[in-house]
Formats: sequence, C-alpha cells, structure tokens
Amino acid sequence: MKLILATHNKGKVMELKSLLNNPEIEVISLSDLNDYEEIEETGTTFLENAKLKALTIAKKYHLPTLADDSGLEVYSLNMEPGVYSARYSGKGDLENCLKLLANMKEKKDRKARFISVIAYIDKDLKFKSFEGTWEGEISFNIKGENGFGYDSVFIPEGYHITAAQMESSLKNSISHRAKALKKLIEEL
Repeated sequence: MKLILATHNKGKVMELKSLLNNPEIEVISLSDLNDYEEIEETGTTFLENAKLKALTIAKKYHLPTLADDSGLEVYSLNMEPGVYSARYSGKGDLENCLKLLANMKEKKDRKARFISVIAYIDKDLKFKSFEGTWEGEISFNIKGENGFGYDSVFIPEGYHITAAQMESSLKNSISHRAKALKKLIEEL
C-alpha cells in the first residue's frame, strides 16, 4: 500500500516514517513526489487544517493520504500559539521559541501541551481523524539539539529534560504525534 504524507516538514517526515515503519506500507512524502506546492492552512482548528491538507493531496494523487496539523498550546497564554505555532514569530523555529520564552517571562504557570490531529483520507476519499496530546511545561531556556519546532523548550510530564534532549526513539514512542498515529494504526 502506498501512503502519502502531506507535508514538506523534514522533521515530521522523519518522525512519521519512523512511526509508520511497516513493510506493507510504502510511505511517500511530498518531497519524494517533487511536489512543492504549499497548501495554505486557512482553518481555525488543527482538524480543519489537517483535513484540508489531506484532502487536497488525496484528490491530486488518488492515493491514501495522511496529514498532520499540530502545535503547542500554553495554558497561561490562552492556548497560544495553537494553530499558529509554526507561524508564531514569522521567522522559524528558533525565533518561535525565543518569542514564546519572552511571552512566558512573567508567567508562573508554565503548563503546556503539544496536540496533533492526523487526518487520513483513503483512496475513496473517506475521511477519519485521530488526536493525540502530550502534556508538559515550558522550560526557562532553550535546551537540546534533537527534534524541531518547540521541542527545545518543552519538558514532557514526568521528565526533567526537554523533548529536544531525548533520544528520538523515546520521543517517537511518547509524543502527541505517536499517540495520534497509534490510534490511526489501530483503526486501520
């Protein structure tokens, strides 16, 4: 079975391919297809954005497609950056983390969560969605070299290191995306 990952994000592709490690599934990213069309995320929720991306690509290639929309929600910031996580600063991962840390400077409550919504569209354009969350808190500074996005400022619940300090195998077994993908695999 061929499955398209509707993303250009290299970190997401590596993580999803690792999680979908199944000899019966040939996982193809948009980069593998030399498809560099940007799908504008016009939704106001993770579900709307994930579904939009999956449906656009499934219709284009007539293959089962998986799309993830995910982000970081910080409780004391009214769940920001939320669906705007990737575009929070407008300047990339490092600047997003720096902006978040600046906005958290006076906050005592540092609780946060990652959320992932995976949209799956089959070859008949039938839609299913799966959600996973990963609770934790925001660190006081950037730590770690692994991962992407906000991993370097997110300390998962039960740990004393950031997601960017974790081995990728550990992160991939407990992350928000792993939880959502496990639900999808169980369903399929």
